[in-house]
Amino acid sequence: MSGLEIERKFLVTDCSYRRLASSSSRIKQGYICSGGGRTVRVRLRDGRGYLTIKGPSDARGMSRYEFEKEITAEEAAQLFKLCEPGVVDKTRFLVKSGSHTFEVDEFHGINEGLVVAEVELGSEDEPFEKPAFIGREVTGDRRYYNSYLRLGRAPATPDREEGRP
Repeated sequence: MSGLEIERKFLVTDCSYRRLASSSSRIKQGYICSGGGRTVRVRLRDGRGYLTIKGPSDARGMSRYEFEKEITAEEAAQLFKLCEPGVVDKTRFLVKSGSHTFEVDEFHGINEGLVVAEVELGSEDEPFEKPAFIGREVTGDRRYYNSYLRLGRAPATPDREEGRP
């Protein structure tokens, strides 16, 4: 997949997303490069590997170019050896809300307890239904980018507490 990625990100206020989820999967990801707003990411999800390249975000932090290619799990394991320090470990829950699906990421390890939700949109002004567990919007707040969180830099209280259901 490649093209423009448009998404909004929110803190999660409670754990009701777990019972509403249609599926969940464990994700491990590292960053080969994460400077200047551009990232090259390697990911393992459900035994499958992915290589993703993202361009810098627009001024609002909502849109950016994304290229993603599936690779073998062995290729992903090899690429992890090239990654910068820090790995993101999370469980992703998929929750349908209206015509959209929210990806709710529950972080483990150094960001244990942080939970954020993202929704991908077709345009920046596309309306969507927010599930009850959606809290404060953090779209464009770099402190919630996975490339930042890989080093355990999740915002401290009260922001971090807000993202802990």
